[in-house]
Order: sequence, then C-alpha cells, then structure tokens
Amino acid sequence: MKLPGDFYRPLAIGAPTPLRELPVVPERMLHFFPPHLAKVRAKVPELVGKVDVLVGNLEDAIPADAKEAARTGFIELAEAVDFRETRLWTRVNALNSPWVLDDLLQVVGRVGHKLDVVMLPKVEGPWDIHYLDQLLAQLEARHRIGRPILIHALLETALGVRNVNEIAAASPRMHGMSLGPADLAASRGMKTTRIGGGHPSYGVLADATADGAPRAFVQQDLWHATVVRMVDACRASQLRPFYGPFGDFEDPAACEAQFRNAFLLGCVGAWTLHPSQIAIARRVFSPEPAEVRMALRILEAMPDGSGAAMLDGKMQDDATWKQAKVIVDLARLVAGRDPEFAALYGFG
Repeated sequence: MKLPGDFYRPLAIGAPTPLRELPVVPERMLHFFPPHLAKVRAKVPELVGKVDVLVGNLEDAIPADAKEAARTGFIELAEAVDFRETRLWTRVNALNSPWVLDDLLQVVGRVGHKLDVVMLPKVEGPWDIHYLDQLLAQLEARHRIGRPILIHALLETALGVRNVNEIAAASPRMHGMSLGPADLAASRGMKTTRIGGGHPSYGVLADATADGAPRAFVQQDLWHATVVRMVDACRASQLRPFYGPFGDFEDPAACEAQFRNAFLLGCVGAWTLHPSQIAIARRVFSPEPAEVRMALRILEAMPDGSGAAMLDGKMQDDATWKQAKVIVDLARLVAGRDPEFAALYGFG
C-alpha cells in the first residue's frame, strides 16, 4: 500500500506526473475494431469524429495466428491517422498471455504519444494494476511520452468482481472499468452462452391466483447486481463505469434496453462491436432533451442548491438539485462534442 504522499509520484524517473483528475470528455461509445483486417482498418478513418472512442482490439476475437498482425496493424493505423477529438485506446492481451509484453513494448514505444488508454482484460486484483502501472511508467520515461497513459480494467472474473473496490483505488492511472459478461459468466459457472443482456429463463414468476389463471413471468437482468457494484466502486474513486459488449447484433431493441439500464444505473458509455450499435449508444448515453429541460428548470428554481421549490406540483430539494446537475453537466459535455444534441438541448 502506497503512503498518501507517494500516490501521485511518477513510478519511473522521467515519467510524466500522474493525473489528479480525469480528462473531461464524452465517452458514450467505445467502438472496437480488429486491426488485423485490412478492410476494417481502411474504414476506421471514416469513424473519426463519429464515435467518441476507438479501441484497437488485440485480445479476444483475434485468432492466435493473427496476434502479431493485429498489433502491427494497430500501430500502422495509429501512426497514419489524425484522430482529432476521437480518443484512441487499445485492448491488449491478458497479463497471463504470451503476447501482452510485446503488445505494450511495441504499441507504447511506437504510438504511445497518441494512445489515451490501455484496456487490461481479466483484472483480478490491484496487483494486476500495479504491474501495468509500473511498466507503463518505465515505457513513458524511455520514450519521452509527455502525458500518462491511463488504465481501464475489465471485470471478467469472479475474483475481479470480489476485489472491485481495491482495483478502482489501485493507481492514479485508473480511468474506469467495463463489465465483461461473457468471460464473467464462464468464471461464475453461469448457465448462459449469451454475451450481455438478459436470459429468457431468468425472471420472476407472479403469484398463483385462486382461479388458476396463467401466471405472468417477467425476464430479469442477469447483470444488474454486478453493474451496481462496478458503478459504486468507480464513482467512489472518481472513475468511469461502462457496460461492455452486447453480442446480438440482430436485436437492436434488446441492445438499447440493456444500454439504457446501464445508463440509468450510472454508466457513462458502452462498447459497440458493430456499426449498427453506434447510433444506439449515442442516443442512449446522451440525456433526453425533456430530462435536460426539466433539470435546467430545477437548477434555475434553486440557483445555489439550497432550500426547496415546487415545480409542477412536485417538491424539489437539494437532492433533486444534485440529480439535475448530473444531467445538465452531462448534457453540456455532450453538446460540446455533438452539434445535433446541442441544438436539441437549446445550448446553441
């Protein structure tokens, strides 16, 4: 455990000073792409400005014999493209894999000055973050990278979920966390092959009635409790929580429902694995205009957040003022990036 006075000191001579606050940027969709596929790489520049974050995937879904091609493809793309306001991340291979060290040495060495975040899979405890934290500091110092590369942890194992609070507080380099439902389901021994979303057999059955009428069965969310634990851990450490992948590209309605649940619970964005999911994430993780208008009315009625006010027959107090401020702050952040939403919110 680091002493408080050492927490924000660089871990290597010449490494940049760790950030005390995360950059204030929208991260509604983390859009993944497989860098080993030339056809996909060729389309990535078209997404600059259309998505908030581009994530070059080097881990799952990349075949073992394509790992080096994916790494090389990501580096070449990062060198060639001006990402402007779109942020660039990479998901490296897990720390117990034979590829991760080359991922970090080569990617940070070649394009670390363009890289905002390293996404680390299957994080199980603070020890994983400490290892990557030290290594990134050494590489930043060696390659004279002027700003710290942040770490985003994936919750994909039962042990990782158990240690979620310690992971969140492990380093000032921590950016946030994402739920990885497929690997987590396997780690827990859950009986599902779905990637995210609910399950038709997991639900609540209504009580039986005297007349023997059919009993309603309502599907429930397999991931609700875990998302809440992740959100609490992230918010307590001032990090950003994200919903992970939704694997059924043929069911946009279910994808939107899952994303919206995550948004309402406190997540700031979600993964998009298919181009069709980009618009869903953009819509869901941007506050609804009606909610923004109501939140603005609350702030106007209580400028300093104290006391109470009546709006449309409902009492507003300091708690609802705080809720309204969350919505308005997010709306202003989105509006600064997205002219369409700026107009919808009346911030033009």
